Amino acid sequence: MSEKKSFGEEFEELDDRPAARSTAPSLADLWNRRIARRGFLTGIGKAALLASASPAILSLAACDETPKAAPDDIFGFEPVPHGVDGDHHVPADHLSEILIRWGDPILRDAPDFDVRNQSAAAQLAQFGYNNDFIGFVPLPFGSHASDRGLLCVHHEYTNDDLMHPGYPAENPASFYTQEIVDIAMAAHGGSIVEVARGEDGKWQVVRESEYNRRLTPLATEMTLSGPAAGHPRLQTNEDPTGRRVMGTFNNCAGGITPWGTWLMSEENFNFYFLGENSDEAEKENHKRLGVPGSRSYPWGYFHKRFNLAAEPREPNRYGWVVEVDPLDPASTPVKRTALGRFKREGCENALTKDDRLAIYMGDDQAFEYLYKFVTAGKVSAMRAENASLLDEGTLYVARFSDDGTGTWLPLTFGENGLDESNGFASQADVLIETRRAADLLGATPLDRPEDVTPNPATGRVYVALTNSKERTETNAVNPRPGNLWGQIVEIEPQGGDHASTGFAWNLIVKCGDPASPEIGAAWNADTGADGWFACPDNFTTDAKGRLWVATDQGSGWHAASGSADGLYALATVGGKRGTARQIFRAPVGAEVCGPCFTPDGTTLFVAVQHPAADGTANYQGFERASTFDDPATHWPDFKPDMPPRPSIVVITARNGGPVGG
Repeated sequence: MSEKKSFGEEFEELDDRPAARSTAPSLADLWNRRIARRGFLTGIGKAALLASASPAILSLAACDETPKAAPDDIFGFEPVPHGVDGDHHVPADHLSEILIRWGDPILRDAPDFDVRNQSAAAQLAQFGYNNDFIGFVPLPFGSHASDRGLLCVHHEYTNDDLMHPGYPAENPASFYTQEIVDIAMAAHGGSIVEVARGEDGKWQVVRESEYNRRLTPLATEMTLSGPAAGHPRLQTNEDPTGRRVMGTFNNCAGGITPWGTWLMSEENFNFYFLGENSDEAEKENHKRLGVPGSRSYPWGYFHKRFNLAAEPREPNRYGWVVEVDPLDPASTPVKRTALGRFKREGCENALTKDDRLAIYMGDDQAFEYLYKFVTAGKVSAMRAENASLLDEGTLYVARFSDDGTGTWLPLTFGENGLDESNGFASQADVLIETRRAADLLGATPLDRPEDVTPNPATGRVYVALTNSKERTETNAVNPRPGNLWGQIVEIEPQGGDHASTGFAWNLIVKCGDPASPEIGAAWNADTGADGWFACPDNFTTDAKGRLWVATDQGSGWHAASGSADGLYALATVGGKRGTARQIFRAPVGAEVCGPCFTPDGTTLFVAVQHPAADGTANYQGFERASTFDDPATHWPDFKPDMPPRPSIVVITARNGGPVGG
């Protein structure tokens, strides 16, 4: 069996390794202490935990009162079974269609996709690679239209070994040219695509739409705003103002604001820099964020801004939230520095009781932190008045206490040691070095916090903790050295207000196979043999209060579940709370991302990225690494001359009703 890893798998391994630093007790430690007290523990308001519940069912780490109980028939579909093969699967009472693939033309003048004659110029007009987050903005704006809208899609990274013929297994650096690198850069970033549902019920891309747009690190200039904009640490030889930056990349989960703008999160930006750092003052800052990555994209050989010897401050210009106006194709995207800088995943948001905006974010690396930003100003009904709303506010990091409560700690210059005595000269320094500031405040390290989603139906917030393979401790929340399966944290804001600095927390599920006692998984007893999952990653919610969970097991799927990644509906209220059911299963080697409903719930968009990439050495009957010419699957085209292509899948119910019943 081949032990060669795919291009993406090598990066995945780096994400699982924690950065060394002093931290507060882990969430697992806190939960262990909490369980050990064996009684009802009072939290904030109505948020006490039944600590004596059976660990096999978790019961399900419920708050002492859940919202109004959901009906027992909360799952209106038959489950898709576990398994792994070369195709995707939905229930028999649902339909699925491929909406758009990598390389499909989206701009009016875009050429047709020619996989063996790719160019950067063509890719700039075509749908990008590895589609992750999906946001839906109804058209016309302000309506609740569910038959026409804009899809805002992240293109997280490229699997260069699956994109191009002839990619060498040995010495891959020899393969790269300026054009190959520029194609990869053009395939990163994001796409804005108008889509519409015809009278026949089928969705199509509106090719001639004035809104269609590509945003890339190759050709899209952006501005920086907020407290760090113009700071010397953001100034470079190419941009001495520190206020202009070329593009965005490695965008993972994101969000859509109430005024219809798209929030793009910059995650593993460290993998794109190479060379020796020439600025001693940035050495520790870069180290805390893993810059340069031990396995980096070779962009720095052709674009000096990615070479630390030439531009040592360029990494400080990434790791931010980018706000994009999809309704104005001529607008310039803005990096909002007030929201901090880290390897960010997710920008889902909710209104506070006084109409400010709270934005929740995870830092996706082992034992990193959970963040929240609350605007200083209120959201206005006048769209234009929100143009600078995200430039002022308070960034917080979470500390979880062992009594089931928690505190949001403000990352504010001049408070709690965030001052000159610890190397911070201004709020700009705090934001540029958000991780180090959070370290000093004693934030709680978590097991790879990824997507964070408020649930409007329950008022609670759900946090995906994907896994923690580096864990060595044994405790109640993870009674297994090396947590391959992950868990989902449920947070209840104090007083039901997302502006509150207090919260209660508990676990709604501990992932993994409940039939294997040694794993220590915990689900509602009604979760079937095909209902449980491992490695929660992306979320969305629906009107029934269900949490829809997309999984990302990476190359370890064979050990975590033995099944391909999928999308699962998880009940969060009522007697079925903690019960899961699979509605979509991805092809081998793929990750499921960005689940997104239309406002009426009758269409579900799902992103499938890097098909045929992860863990194919453990795919029975294939058992080797995939390549362009020899992939584990040719999904979704299934043509021998076409490699696997990341794509957006549309799921609808055959009866025309809401997806999932």
